[in-house]
Amino acid sequence: MNIANKTVLITGASRGIGRALIEEALRRGAKRVYAGTRGPFAHADTRVTPLMLDVTSAADIQRAVASIDDLDVLVNNAGIAPYDDLNDPDILERTFAVNLFGVLNVTRAFLPLLKRSRGAVVNHLSIVALAALPLIPAYSISKAAALNLTQSLRALLAGDGVKVYGVLLGPVDTDMNRGFNIPKATTESAARGIFEGLEHDEEDIFPDPTSQSLADGWRNGAAKALERQFAAFVPGEAA
Repeated sequence: MNIANKTVLITGASRGIGRALIEEALRRGAKRVYAGTRGPFAHADTRVTPLMLDVTSAADIQRAVASIDDLDVLVNNAGIAPYDDLNDPDILERTFAVNLFGVLNVTRAFLPLLKRSRGAVVNHLSIVALAALPLIPAYSISKAAALNLTQSLRALLAGDGVKVYGVLLGPVDTDMNRGFNIPKATTESAARGIFEGLEHDEEDIFPDPTSQSLADGWRNGAAKALERQFAAFVPGEAA
């Protein structure tokens, strides 16, 4: 999937990795970049079209679908990562509403366009999908569920020609990770790594130094082998 001359939608695009992805898509020659945000947004490049898009709002999603005529790449980047201890069920529900059901509902809404273009879905996950970080358990649980969702969609949509990619992000220098005193990749380098992984057709993308240290172990491990084995039960994937 070469980004040049493609139409891309990025959710959670107002800051952090989302904003960096806009700039990287433009640098790579994207024809149109739709920037999904929950508030006002402006960009100097005329190729960027702002969209009011709260991924938890069915009305926002439907308005976004109605305003887009064609789409090649959907990047599900919107996410939240509250600090919690699992004692407040409302935090878990809000986190799942964005990080899991937001991804699913936005993807389902844009599937007709993606099937027509034989396009791609890029889901931003995290290395905490592989092992929970107990300081942010709601986020960890939601990303583990989103990883399973990504694997399921990958198999279910293969027969329609839609590729589904999972981005296993390590720590990146964003507001979300401000409380962690650890080495972090820049948002620019993470965005560059994401699009490089997409262009190299890496279905599991490890875009930063921390995540890259896990890449070989994941790709050659038992869990990945089991994913491929189970995917074979889906007729479109087996074909």
